Amino acid sequence: MAAVVEGHHPPAPLVRTFNAVLRVVLPSPLGRGVGEFMLLAFPGRRSGRHYRVPVTAHHDDAGPYVLTSAGWRLNFTGGADAEVTFRGRTTPMHGVLVEDEAAVVRTYLDRMTELGLRRAAREIGLRFPAGRLPTSAEVTDLVRREHFGVVRLSGRT
Repeated sequence: MAAVVEGHHPPAPLVRTFNAVLRVVLPSPLGRGVGEFMLLAFPGRRSGRHYRVPVTAHHDDAGPYVLTSAGWRLNFTGGADAEVTFRGRTTPMHGVLVEDEAAVVRTYLDRMTELGLRRAAREIGLRFPAGRLPTSAEVTDLVRREHFGVVRLSGRT
């Protein structure tokens, strides 16, 4: 049986090219007009390697957050400082990987519902083979199967 929702990413060469452009544009004055994306800069928790990762910007009442299945999300386990560039402005922030599965599922489901199928596909990197929004149980399956996570961002204290 096909999944109702599944992760979907553009071809790797396209992603690499797009990310290289965003790494230059987002911190520049042109970045003020690119409100859909933000740039996270943070050190690797074990390697110390410096990452600069363009991501889709998501916001709710609790503040900005990132939806991702990328391995770099694990650098925010237990919390980590980051520089976040959004709309051409860089702000010191603190990111925390949400480890409560129910909260991750709720965040994905709320965002999918808010965006609708077409925008959720583009902004979260999903496909909806069944042509409908998934149920909570189906999103739980997605989160487990694709290792989807949420990194919550807040101001540094």
